[in-house]
Amino acid sequence: MIKPNLFFPTPVWALQIENYKSVNEEMYAYIKNQQKKDQIGISKSNIKGWHSKDFNLNDKEPQNFASFVLSYVEQVMLDMNWDKLKQNVKINNMWAIVNTGGSANSRHQHGNSTISGAYYVRAPESCGDIIFYDPRPAPVYSYPNATSPNSLNAQVNGISPREGALVLFPSYLDHSVNENLSNDERIVISFNIVIQMKTK
Repeated sequence: MIKPNLFFPTPVWALQIENYKSVNEEMYAYIKNQQKKDQIGISKSNIKGWHSKDFNLNDKEPQNFASFVLSYVEQVMLDMNWDKLKQNVKINNMWAIVNTGGSANSRHQHGNSTISGAYYVRAPESCGDIIFYDPRPAPVYSYPNATSPNSLNAQVNGISPREGALVLFPSYLDHSVNENLSNDERIVISFNIVIQMKTK
């Protein structure tokens, strides 16, 4: 049997974090307070949903959350064989999106970052998968029919959100969010990570 070499793969990390409930409750209260102060929010990829302004990263709650998730970025650094001695890992910005029933997010990507993340504070059943798209241009122009999708031929892949789940992916990767088909809120914290050379 011939085993293919996976040249230029696109990694997406998805993990369920244990002991997430206290962090979720703290961030839920923080997000709802932000929403109360700014009910309109801003318009980016959101369709009907509420998109917060960037969090103040000096606030206690975002700082606690950053400490909570940054340890998992260590795995990304290890998998990518990125030099931790010469480079800093920093969360550049962070925000929340609240999608109620019928809300979604259009296809987009996050510029000027290395790794982006989505962490689920609330994730009811059928609230909208996060969808990722093949970043390579060539398959768009020539793509044979497949009998079923697999890791080599799929042009689109999705991950169903769960409370306490963290998804990390290259910031260049196009993604969208399917419509929330539930009657409950889907609440995600999104953030961008910059990995840059340390200054002497």
